[in-house]
Amino acid sequence: MKSVDLHHGAASEIGHVRKVNEDSFLVSPPVFVVADGMGGHAGGDVASRIVVEEFARLVAAGYDPSRGAEAVTETLTRAQVRILDYGETQRGEHPQRHAGTTCVAAVLVEDREQTTWLLANLGDSRIYRFNHGVLEQVSVDHSVVQELIDAGRITAEEAASHPERHVITRALGSREGARPDFFLLPLAGAERLLLCSDGITGMITDETIESILDRVADPRDAADALVRAALDAGGSDNATALVVDVVGLVHDDSYDSARQLASLEDKLGARP
Repeated sequence: MKSVDLHHGAASEIGHVRKVNEDSFLVSPPVFVVADGMGGHAGGDVASRIVVEEFARLVAAGYDPSRGAEAVTETLTRAQVRILDYGETQRGEHPQRHAGTTCVAAVLVEDREQTTWLLANLGDSRIYRFNHGVLEQVSVDHSVVQELIDAGRITAEEAASHPERHVITRALGSREGARPDFFLLPLAGAERLLLCSDGITGMITDETIESILDRVADPRDAADALVRAALDAGGSDNATALVVDVVGLVHDDSYDSARQLASLEDKLGARP
């Protein structure tokens, strides 16, 4: 797999209502992850952190780029086992506590001898692509309202205020297991990727997201601007945004992406 020059930025804030940030993120090229935990303190935050820990181990161990989907599925399965085990240990003392998390991931893989994005999602965190000034949602929410939209029973506009808009149908920590959806996206088809929790999309419109990604060139500033906009709109949930720009292929075979990484502690965007 050819090395790809990527620029990226991430931001995460607790918001104005929640007492703990249950979002976690991983920036570890060629792997990027956002996880939105559920279950309250010592539930959702632990679950989301487990996800980014397992993806960090995937990066550290290395993976076969021609078997990207298998590697991601195995990583999510390990996270699922750990989250369920953690939930069992907590249930004796806290019967009502549930540990679960969404997950979206972007991983560089090799498909038909071409380096491409493998995108994966579980839950209602989202992946967007921004290309030629146009924003497009790539992932499909695993949620009750998305099923109602797909069935033609409500519109996307009605979903924004639906009483079950926060109910998701797939997540790590559920008994159904790790069943991600996968999408392959050519590098040329996504000059910019956005991975985000619903603390972004639940507070600001796609039009606002598109405007920010269009006018803010630096991905670090873009991630900050998205989170700030979500907080300014009310900040009722944890808000996390991870922006990745594809700059180009690296033609120097001596390029070592590991030199571009910060310490593991810095790369894990989980909050204790």
